[in-house]
Amino acid sequence: MKNHIHNLLQNNPMSLKQYYIFFVLVVFAFAKAYSQETPSKVLSKEEAVSLMLENNFGIKLANNQVEISENNTSILNADYLPTVTGNAGANFDRTTSNTDFGGALNQEGVPRPDIEIVGAETTRYNASINLDYTLFDGLGRYYNYKQLKEQYNLTQLQARETIENTMLQLFSVYYEVARLKENVIILEEALRVSKDREVRAQYQFEYGQVNKLQVLNAKVDITTDSINVLNARQNLQNAQRDLNVVLNRDLENKFQADTTVTFVNKLLMDSHIEQALQNNVTLLQSEKDIMISDYQIKTARALFLPTVGLTGSYGWNLSNNPASAFFPSTTSTSNSLAAGATLRWNLFDGGRSIIALKNAKIFRENQELAKEQLKQQVQRDIANAKGNYKNALAIYEMQTQNVRTNQDNFERSQEQLKLGQISSIEFRQAQLNLLNAEVTKNAAKYTAKLAELQLLQLTGQLLNVAF
Repeated sequence: MKNHIHNLLQNNPMSLKQYYIFFVLVVFAFAKAYSQETPSKVLSKEEAVSLMLENNFGIKLANNQVEISENNTSILNADYLPTVTGNAGANFDRTTSNTDFGGALNQEGVPRPDIEIVGAETTRYNASINLDYTLFDGLGRYYNYKQLKEQYNLTQLQARETIENTMLQLFSVYYEVARLKENVIILEEALRVSKDREVRAQYQFEYGQVNKLQVLNAKVDITTDSINVLNARQNLQNAQRDLNVVLNRDLENKFQADTTVTFVNKLLMDSHIEQALQNNVTLLQSEKDIMISDYQIKTARALFLPTVGLTGSYGWNLSNNPASAFFPSTTSTSNSLAAGATLRWNLFDGGRSIIALKNAKIFRENQELAKEQLKQQVQRDIANAKGNYKNALAIYEMQTQNVRTNQDNFERSQEQLKLGQISSIEFRQAQLNLLNAEVTKNAAKYTAKLAELQLLQLTGQLLNVAF
């Protein structure tokens, strides 16, 4: 092979040039084919949300807590039904006895003999069913049932907050995947341009139009762009694994993110902001806490009232008694039915009920104070999020215009490079300016979208809008 190339060099230089160019093109073609990733299925935003709701561990735990609270609201847990207990018992006794009459005489004047009873067995059986029912307990169980209902509603709000937080986490990673994918495309295009420039520079060098420095500059730029592409692809794969963790899927599950981003209409967003205090999930939880505190106060007051209840029982007894020295064996059976009413009034319990009521009132007051403090914080967070969102949108619009400007500049620089009116260094600078502008625009786009999602969460509308 070396001799063949040497002969070409000595006898036909133009053939060697053609061979070199052909070799470079073939290498580039194979490199491009090797570098292309296997096409992956696009994971839509709706599919991502569905997988999150179905698989995410945090959401599963929250849903289980909701189910527990729902079970607690059942009438079976509210003390409204009577209690019925059954009791049964059995006793067995085996006795050996000896009765000595101490020389006493019978009717015939003969001393009475001792009476020995061996293995006398006594058996007793009993069974009963008892019923207790509280007719009135000062409305304590009624307010306790209401409290359980509000606790269930509170748990639902807590689950909703978990879903909203997880959704923000999901889209922060999802949009990171989308951003990195777009960056890979941008960097691959920059690498393609650098490769084309290297081929053109090699042609020009072979024909004496440029010096070797132009070729070397192009090669250096290819190396830099290739490294950038490799790093971007690795970052993309890492982000894909992060998203698979949120979705609780196989870490190596390959997919692409939807890079389409739409923003909520301004008028609709303003409407959401106006109703934020009525829909914010944190404030809604605070209101539920206050309602639960109200029922706790009423439950504490119920301790001062009497409790009226009904009782009833049915019993059965069977007793088998063996014969004794004086009596024959007997068997007795009895049945009993009883019913009654009870009144219990705790007139004084040492003051514990009074303290419980006072503490319940103080706790309720604390819940009110916490709500006011939380309301102020939410208003601040909404104002900050609104400002951040508007600022992010403005930056995105500016970066979009900046990309257009740099695109025009790059295209003109490309034409001037072909005409030899600018150096490769000047062209490279135009290329880098466009590259940086496109990457910055992508970051601004997804930053604006995440700022919008954060604002939607604060207004309580994150789960009610399309993505």
